[in-house]
Amino acid sequence: MTQHADRIASLASEAAMGHFRGRLGIEFKDDESPVTHADKSVETMVRSYIETHFPDHGIFGEEHGFAGADRDDIWIVDPIDGTRSFLSGHPLFGFLLAQLRNGVPQLGVIGMPALGETFIGVRDQGATLNGQPIHVSEQTRLDDAILFVNEGDKIYRDHPGIFDRLMQSGRTRRFAYDCYPHALLAAGHVDVVIDFDLQAYDYLPVSAVIEAAGGIITDWDGNALGLGSDGRVVSAATPELHREMLELIHR
Repeated sequence: MTQHADRIASLASEAAMGHFRGRLGIEFKDDESPVTHADKSVETMVRSYIETHFPDHGIFGEEHGFAGADRDDIWIVDPIDGTRSFLSGHPLFGFLLAQLRNGVPQLGVIGMPALGETFIGVRDQGATLNGQPIHVSEQTRLDDAILFVNEGDKIYRDHPGIFDRLMQSGRTRRFAYDCYPHALLAAGHVDVVIDFDLQAYDYLPVSAVIEAAGGIITDWDGNALGLGSDGRVVSAATPELHREMLELIHR
């Protein structure tokens, strides 16, 4: 399965880079988020690969929806995570893939096409970056942690109290978007990430990578993530750090 995941990530990366910083056809969805021809073409290619090699599996993709939702095995696809980054020439867009069995992620991929990095996590088998093992940090104290705040503008808008507490937390904090901070956490460079307003195709692939790397990722109430989660996410390197973040959120 890992070989297939790596091959899919390679094909998706090649397809995305064929459009990156080129002339993009841009549309806007009903929620005003942009979608490019690149998103659609990458997902179409990935779905074709999965349908060929795993005809009995279901597929849920951001651009083309659900096929085979009643299957035990389901693939989750986000062809370009960070379309706003992609269309503005910013290299920190990603490709996300997960394989679920009975709703539980078994494998996750975070591909970073412009960086040439592919993070793969397999349940109970560990995580890798370009084939080399990675692991989360051992940080246990929020005061000493490197904290990334994803979707900070939305958190500020909807939860100003939490935002204020975040601004007083961590040894170092950065604002970001999309999947890369979670990948950096899996590799041990970042200690905690708080995220907001995600969809299943955003958080399930990264959850598989983070958990395989030894980290913890839940919703803001500490519940395991699934297809029906509300999109508010906390990733942490250690149980102690995760607990501190949940206490901060609910203070």
